[in-house]
Amino acid sequence: MSYRTLKRLLGETNFELKCLTLFGVGLTLLAVITFALYWWRTSELIDAQNRTTARLMISPIILEKHWTWSESESEFIEIIRRLPAELQPEDLRDYKWELYKADPTAADAEHRPTDQLGYEALEAIRRGAAEVVKKVPERNEYQYYGAVYATSLCIDCHYHATRTTADGQTVKVKEGELIGMAKITLPLERTEETLHSTNAFVITAEFVKVVLAILAVYLVIRYVITKPVLHLKKVSDAIAHGNLDMRADIRTGDEFEELSHAFNRMLRHLVTVQEELRELNADLDAKVDELAQVNLKLYEMNKLKNEFLATMSHELRTPLNSILGFSDVLANAENLTDRQKRYVANITTAGRTLLAMINDVLDLAKIEAGKMELQVTEFSIRDLIERQAGAMQPLAEKKNIELTWDVDPGVPTLKQDAGKLQQILNNL
Repeated sequence: MSYRTLKRLLGETNFELKCLTLFGVGLTLLAVITFALYWWRTSELIDAQNRTTARLMISPIILEKHWTWSESESEFIEIIRRLPAELQPEDLRDYKWELYKADPTAADAEHRPTDQLGYEALEAIRRGAAEVVKKVPERNEYQYYGAVYATSLCIDCHYHATRTTADGQTVKVKEGELIGMAKITLPLERTEETLHSTNAFVITAEFVKVVLAILAVYLVIRYVITKPVLHLKKVSDAIAHGNLDMRADIRTGDEFEELSHAFNRMLRHLVTVQEELRELNADLDAKVDELAQVNLKLYEMNKLKNEFLATMSHELRTPLNSILGFSDVLANAENLTDRQKRYVANITTAGRTLLAMINDVLDLAKIEAGKMELQVTEFSIRDLIERQAGAMQPLAEKKNIELTWDVDPGVPTLKQDAGKLQQILNNL
């Protein structure tokens, strides 16, 4: 499984599938580990049981051997040979046993090993091992080799028994010496059949346990976790489509019920805020209507103002033009003194200034519309101030005010709207 597939499975699927997948994988791994530990422990127990069984059979085998040897000429010899097998449990009737002498060179063919495994086991026991265990897979057998040591009873019965040492001397057998080796062969067919059936039962039980556990977890997730979440999602979708009357109804007595109460409180708050916003919007609409009406009235008032300015400007220019005309006639008269001519010139200048101001009033509409135009020309600031001072001289003399003016000869020629600048000086 690639990383992309694992990421899609665990991170991009629904909640139920992710939980079931993680729980199923974890439970399966736990079941596999449990079965592995069970199989390992069972194998150890079976091996220990086989070893214990074989170890406990050595004494009965020696007893059977002695009984058969001591009653070799009895008429009950066949019964004696069959009796141990009849008295043994059914599971142990298939075993085989052999007794070997400690020194195979001094023994006949019946009492020495017949295969290489037997010689290897005998050699290990002669070096001090108490027992040797061999498993033969090709024959499916469990072979146990156990040491047989001389006891006090053995010495009492076989007091004449001797052995040959490595240097060729003959000595009597002492208590505790190795006198032989018992080989017990246990077939493993029944044990393996029992083990396989037990393993099959355990595997089946583990599988059923995993399936039932996953089913239980599915039911828990489905009805304890997913169902409340899906209910909240359904309510959220209904609210998103405009159904504000929907409410979450979860009665589980746990955190999901508390979550539903919090969800309903949030929804009620949203509805309240929406009503407040609706009222504010209604108020804003009313204010907009009022502003529209006010703007309409302002437009009408501005229109009236423009009409008034146009009418008044026209009415004012008519007598003003007459005044300018008469001042021009007086200026051309020959019987005027210099002072009178100066007064007539001032009248003409003031009249023309007033006419320019009236024209500026007519330009207010242009100013409001952003269409005011400047008449930019080059002029001397000295001439402009001289004319303005001459126009103000009669007013100054009337109030006994001495009016003087002076312009620095270094002031350069200006490039501006002379009429606008003259109006500014006049206002000052």
